[in-house]
Amino acid sequence: MLRHAIPPTGSFSQVPNHLIRHPRLSADALRLLLWQLSLPADARDSLSKTAEKAGLGKCAFLRAKRQLKAEGHLHEWRTQGDRGRWETVQLVSSTPLSAEEAVVVRDGEPAGGNPAGASPAVGEPTRRAVGRHPGQDPGDNTSNPPAPEAGEAGEVGDGDPAAQFVAGLPELDARLRIPRSMVAELAARVRDWFGRGHTAASLWQHIRRNLPGRLGWIERPGGLLRYVLADVPPVAVAEAVHIPVQRQAPVPRVSRMRECEGDGHVQATLFLPGGDDETLCGACRA
Repeated sequence: MLRHAIPPTGSFSQVPNHLIRHPRLSADALRLLLWQLSLPADARDSLSKTAEKAGLGKCAFLRAKRQLKAEGHLHEWRTQGDRGRWETVQLVSSTPLSAEEAVVVRDGEPAGGNPAGASPAVGEPTRRAVGRHPGQDPGDNTSNPPAPEAGEAGEVGDGDPAAQFVAGLPELDARLRIPRSMVAELAARVRDWFGRGHTAASLWQHIRRNLPGRLGWIERPGGLLRYVLADVPPVAVAEAVHIPVQRQAPVPRVSRMRECEGDGHVQATLFLPGGDDETLCGACRA
């Protein structure tokens, strides 16, 4: 096969060969990814806006988005700002990233590109070079990732069962991601439950009964848990809810009927006796 390719002198993007030859990415997914990677570093276009510019329909966009997520080229997070407003942070990468690697890139660990602010805009694209070494020794001119907040680790002790329970809620249900500002308050409420005799298993069952269905979205998980943990029932009452009530089945009326022993019947006739010694129906007794 003959090829004729002229290298561009400007306005081009470097694309890895493995990405162009990817066997599981459709043409729409590849176009969407390359379009997003080619945007300037200060662009704020989300994936949906890029898909609209690229002429992708809704179904094609959702299918391409699923493929990019499955291959590790797209990661999304739902975060809640200081004023309580929810926003979606999107990260696209020319290199497949695991969930842990994507978090590192999102938090600004690798070099490359303009540093993002504390609250990245919705769908902010990135062109960071993941896993590369700097071309020269930067010396003291290195970017310092933001240090963890002092109160984040010191709010609750590592050995506190209530704090460990609150920290483990997202592992039990991914929708229960608690804002940092509410961790100490919820840990105090959980500590109150534990102090009145409830176990971690029974408390989790109580929380799960008050959650929406698996497909339901929890807009404010912290507020929901604050409401669910507000009232602490006695342990005996909480356990009694699960004990089914044993009811005695009623005796069928037909089981107490007997056959009349009189001679005035052509066929067997049943009657309900008034006592144990009655053997004749009312017609025969008359």
